[in-house]
Amino acid sequence: MPKLIGVIPARMGSSRFPGKPLFPICGMPMVEHVYRRAALYKKWDYLVLSTCDEAIRQYAESVNIPVVMTGSHHTRALDRVAETMELCGLEIADEDIVLNVQGDEPMMRPDMFDTTIQPMLEDSNCLGTILALPIIDEAQFHDPNTLKIVHNLKGDILYTSRSPVPYCKKFNKELGVHRIYGIFGFRWHYLKKFTSLSESPLEINEACDSNRLYDYGFTQRIAKYPYIDSFSVDVPEDAAKVEEHIVRDPYYLEYA
Repeated sequence: MPKLIGVIPARMGSSRFPGKPLFPICGMPMVEHVYRRAALYKKWDYLVLSTCDEAIRQYAESVNIPVVMTGSHHTRALDRVAETMELCGLEIADEDIVLNVQGDEPMMRPDMFDTTIQPMLEDSNCLGTILALPIIDEAQFHDPNTLKIVHNLKGDILYTSRSPVPYCKKFNKELGVHRIYGIFGFRWHYLKKFTSLSESPLEINEACDSNRLYDYGFTQRIAKYPYIDSFSVDVPEDAAKVEEHIVRDPYYLEYA
C-alpha cells in the first residue's frame, strides 16, 4: 500500500471571508473542526495543517495540531500542499498518495477519504481524484461559490466551473450534477507535475486549481459520494448554516 498523507491548507487572507480558518463554529475555530474530523480517519500515515499565517500556527500549536509553515506567495491551495510535502521531512515515494483536505469543510466525514482514494487504488492509470457530492438544490446549482464538475463517461473530469453547467432549460435532480467537496487526491509525482505547470487561463477565470491540469491536457477522476446535508464555508453566512446542523452530527460529538 502507498503511504497516505493528508494536508489541510489554511490562510487568513481569503478574499470572500478574511480570517475564515479561525472563525468560531460552536466555539471552535473552523480549521480545528476540519483537523479533528480528518483525524477520526485511522489510515493516515501523516496528517498536518499547512499555513503561512503566524496566528494559525500559534493556535494550532496551542491545541497540539501538527503544523508546517509555508511561504506566503501561494495563490492556490495545491501549491501550498506541494511545498508542505517538501518541508515536512517525510520520505515520500512517487506513488504515495497526498490528499489536499480543504480547511473550509467543517462537516466532512472520515469515510470520504476512502471514497477519494479508491479510484487510484483500483486503477493504476488514475493519478488524481476529486471528491464530489450531488447537487439536488437549484439555488446551489446557480451559486457561483459552488464549483460544478463536468466529466466524461469514464469519470475523467473535463472542466470545473462556477457557472451552472451542464446547460439545462430547467434544473432537476436527474441531471446528475456534482459539486467539488474539498478533498483532492494526487499521486505525489502527479502533484509535482501540477506545481511545475504555470497558472492557466481556466484556473484563473474560474478560481479553481484543478482547471490548470485540464488546460494542459491532464485530468483527474471524479470520486462520487452519496448526497448528505453538508455545508462548505465560502462566506460568513455559511458558518451559521454549519453551526445549526453540526450540533446534531455524530462525528462532532466524538471530538467536541
